[in-house]
Amino acid sequence: MSPVVRTSRLVLAAPIAAGLLLMAGCATGPQAPTDSGRLPGREYGDSRIFPLPPELEDNVKFWRQVYSVWGRGEVAIHDAEHLGVLYEVARLPGPIAASYTPEQQEWLQGRLADYRRRLADLEQRVRAQQPLSAEDKALLGKFERVGGLSAFYGASERVRAQRGIREKFKRGLEISGRYDQIFRDIMRRHGVPEDLALLPHVESSFQIDARSSAGAGGIWQLMPETGRHYQININDQVDERFDPILAAEAAARYLADAYRRLGSWPLAITAYNHGQGGMVNAKAQYGNDIGRIVKSYKGPAFGFASRNFYAEFIAAREVATHPNRYFPEGIRYEQPWRHDRIRLPQGMPVEHLARHYGVPREGLIALNLHWRKPVTQGDSFLPAGTTVWLPEGTTRRIASLPPPVPTASVRTEPRAILAGAQATVGKADGKGKPLSNSAMPPSKIPLQAETKTKPANPSKPVTADARVRYHIVQPEETLYRVAVKNGISVEELRRLNRLGPKDNQIRPGQRLIVGI
Repeated sequence: MSPVVRTSRLVLAAPIAAGLLLMAGCATGPQAPTDSGRLPGREYGDSRIFPLPPELEDNVKFWRQVYSVWGRGEVAIHDAEHLGVLYEVARLPGPIAASYTPEQQEWLQGRLADYRRRLADLEQRVRAQQPLSAEDKALLGKFERVGGLSAFYGASERVRAQRGIREKFKRGLEISGRYDQIFRDIMRRHGVPEDLALLPHVESSFQIDARSSAGAGGIWQLMPETGRHYQININDQVDERFDPILAAEAAARYLADAYRRLGSWPLAITAYNHGQGGMVNAKAQYGNDIGRIVKSYKGPAFGFASRNFYAEFIAAREVATHPNRYFPEGIRYEQPWRHDRIRLPQGMPVEHLARHYGVPREGLIALNLHWRKPVTQGDSFLPAGTTVWLPEGTTRRIASLPPPVPTASVRTEPRAILAGAQATVGKADGKGKPLSNSAMPPSKIPLQAETKTKPANPSKPVTADARVRYHIVQPEETLYRVAVKNGISVEELRRLNRLGPKDNQIRPGQRLIVGI
């Protein structure tokens, strides 16, 4: 989660003594953080599954405030290592938007630089054993509480800003109503604690199209290589990381694997951010003690995000499971996701699918968040095996799967198929003349030209010979996937296509024999 800014309630030219009063956390100061108080560890749920060690209590409290107290117009300036040390909660100057304005960014950098300078000066006085003011002593007392005087040293290099996301978290709660029960069912099916269905609150606040600078995508923020490892299709036509339900299956499998490897849910949850290999190294040094790992482990890339990931989950779980406590104004949850699901038996354009089920093309695109632009713009087929979501009740109304597109069209671009179909339209305009393509409403344009060929069996791949069954290789398919889709073994697939035991390379568009 990236740092963010807020408008200061302080005059920037305030004297250093006033700033140190704020840094000392004086309860009467205008920047004293507001919070409902520290909750006992037991308030956070089953301590056997999700323990809250003392070392993480301040971290959890901090993230609870980020999620439920501080809005996007506020920014907390704090110590990056000791989250119990909060210097101020300031309000952003100017209009509040999703991102900082250049003026807000400049203001924030100046504010952070001011704190770094103040802390560096104080550290110099402490090391020189110079007399300290009451404000200096109060600030040092905050550090002594979280780790002794030694915790103070280097504080000038650990000043960090965190923007509040109360509004964003609340919106995520509303969206979660759409998926919560499905996610919980998926977690249980994979042997994962069902409350891990709440993990998207940490990863993305349930923002459907969330993308990170590192390349992660979707509600579950899966990296491409992780998604592919857990059977997520990512190619030029579809990216299933952006289908919340398909991605939840991959996330559950990852978490189950991480737990089997690490033997601890706190470590498995942290591995979701940091990677299993890194957490294996941390466990080798500190065992399953997540508190000691967060405070002491210095592994490569184990930075602020990884150290705080488990605490963020515990805080998000507390807020999400007690919404009335943190959002007394009420939450308007969205209706649960209830739609029909099919898998395409062969590749086809969206128009063909929409016509078969009598569903508007744009409506299908809106339901299927994992379809990419080449598909939605009509430049490419949906690959065979693609998951398709349909309005609830569609498959009761039309029980059959879509038939294949004509054999001659399989190698043709979808737009060309549609254009060829339009060229054959012969509907009269009432004056004995055929309608032009431009005069016919798009919803009335036939998908394909009339043909005297008997439609193929939708359960079989497209064939060029009645005695031979063929399969057109789709992007990301392997010999194993082709064999499974067509009900044969890899060995039989190799035999039919005269492939050697080490021939594993196939390419999209290649035609393989899958039956005789």
